[in-house]
Amino acid sequence: MSAPAISGRPIPGPVSTTSGSPLPVVALPQGELLTVNAEKNPLIKDSLGPGVHFKPLRLDLEKGEWVVLATFAPGSSVPLHYHTGTVDAYTMSGSWNYVEYPEQVQTAGSYLYEPGASAHTLTCPESNTEDTVVLFIVVGANVNFNEDGTFHSVLDAAMIEHLTGALSEAQGLGPIDYIVGGFAGHSVETV
Repeated sequence: MSAPAISGRPIPGPVSTTSGSPLPVVALPQGELLTVNAEKNPLIKDSLGPGVHFKPLRLDLEKGEWVVLATFAPGSSVPLHYHTGTVDAYTMSGSWNYVEYPEQVQTAGSYLYEPGASAHTLTCPESNTEDTVVLFIVVGANVNFNEDGTFHSVLDAAMIEHLTGALSEAQGLGPIDYIVGGFAGHSVETV
């Protein structure tokens, strides 16, 4: 039996322990865990420039949150960008740094927090002997700029979703599994 829903969205309800004791909270019904195995998804290559690849893990267009596993080839870079929100970055392999902070190299095991309104240019040393893999949890957008200071592009959850669809088709990768969020709508049918 399906959980009750409003416009396809599950309705919160009472919850109990596995033995049936009621808890003093309501929760969303969840039929399964929302999980993605990144090892099973192909890498979307050269998505944000040469040598810059990614796997989307969670894209919430309404909240403006995006979680990606990014892979950078040695010598690759991301243009100067301004963050409208926060970023959590965990480096899994390789090394990278911001051009503006050359002495603060991020290596495997490094965790970096970036406050909103920060601006910097990501680069991976050409001397890297392996790809650099970083888990990024981003709130908001990266507003990207060219070297002369002119506007380049906006990278946000909507653009990542667009790139995922367009590039996975162009690269013959098939459907890419990632977790989505949101589903704003009315609780009753409107005219």
